[in-house]
Amino acid sequence: MRFTLVLTTFLLAASAHAAPGQAGDDMDKFLADKGLLNRLDQVRQSVGHKASELVVNAMGFLGVPYRRGGNSAETGFDCSGFVVAMYEQTIGLVLPRRAEQQAAATQNIDKNDLQPGDLVFFNTLKRTFSHVGIYVGDGKFIHSPKPGAEVRVESMGVAYWARRFDGARRVTNVSAAPASGE
Repeated sequence: MRFTLVLTTFLLAASAHAAPGQAGDDMDKFLADKGLLNRLDQVRQSVGHKASELVVNAMGFLGVPYRRGGNSAETGFDCSGFVVAMYEQTIGLVLPRRAEQQAAATQNIDKNDLQPGDLVFFNTLKRTFSHVGIYVGDGKFIHSPKPGAEVRVESMGVAYWARRFDGARRVTNVSAAPASGE
């Protein structure tokens, strides 16, 4: 029942990015084509409600363009802006703005302990923690990769990402400041 509510919320939020009149059909086809409905069900079964909400919310922004310094669907996202927006909108936690600051403010975990909602970091600019994404499960993460690209899900097993993996971190209430008013 709870998953149905979360999925419905996800579909409504995601359909806001689709053309009027065909939003539901397009979103249903997209989710089925990408196998995301099965992935969302797996997330629901394996993690707590907040992490599930975070991943579902993040999936609603697939296709939003990359923009350096961007932190909203309207302006586009860079990698760390995407993470900040997802955590603040879904969980109400305000994370630091830059990827390396996010790494410093979160709890280091082993790659084998990754759970959906955890942060994954990569060295993409010849410096540690220069890129960040949100782990969605099954060895995959969602992120805003680079100029000319869009928010997407990718496998951490792809050679490019595997070579550049810097570590995994877990966001805890202790290390992230609550959003204003909470």
